[in-house]
Amino acid sequence: MPGDNIKKIFENTIVKVIVALAIVGAVSGATLVFVYNYAMPKILVNIARETEKGIKNIFPEAAEINDSEIKGLYDIADDTGKIVGYAFLAEGNGYQGTIKLISGIDANATQLKGMEVLESQETPGLGAEITTKKFKSQFINLSITHPIEYLKNRKPEKDYQIEAITGATISSRAVVNILNKRVEEIRKELKK
Repeated sequence: MPGDNIKKIFENTIVKVIVALAIVGAVSGATLVFVYNYAMPKILVNIARETEKGIKNIFPEAAEINDSEIKGLYDIADDTGKIVGYAFLAEGNGYQGTIKLISGIDANATQLKGMEVLESQETPGLGAEITTKKFKSQFINLSITHPIEYLKNRKPEKDYQIEAITGATISSRAVVNILNKRVEEIRKELKK
């Protein structure tokens, strides 16, 4: 009967499609695992290199960078072995996505030694200005005995204030909030 032939053809076609999809899925999965296993060590090396470069920009006197007893904190020592400060990673939401920073504080946890942007997807020409020397220089020797504040369209009046980027207040505020949150966590940990 003609209906039986169509049914067999249809069943064979479904089986062939299922087998083809299973093969494509298995090959794609194996390829993804291979690429991940190949790329991930290189990615981790690059992250470590960028982190170290950021720390050395913040602490030019750093002779030693060691993991601290506190998770996510690095002890920074000079060439005599004296701790000159602590570096830390911080991240949070910006206007366009996650902002990842490396920053440092002095050994007394009273001043920010500087800040470097490790990763940002902020708007080019506006929020991306957080990566400029002009913006980052505001965080050098900034007091952290009080939460950092940003000012819109005004020059800082106090030693814990920075001037927000015109047209990119959200990105400026994000950096300040990320740093304030992380500094508070670190200061609590250092007091223990």
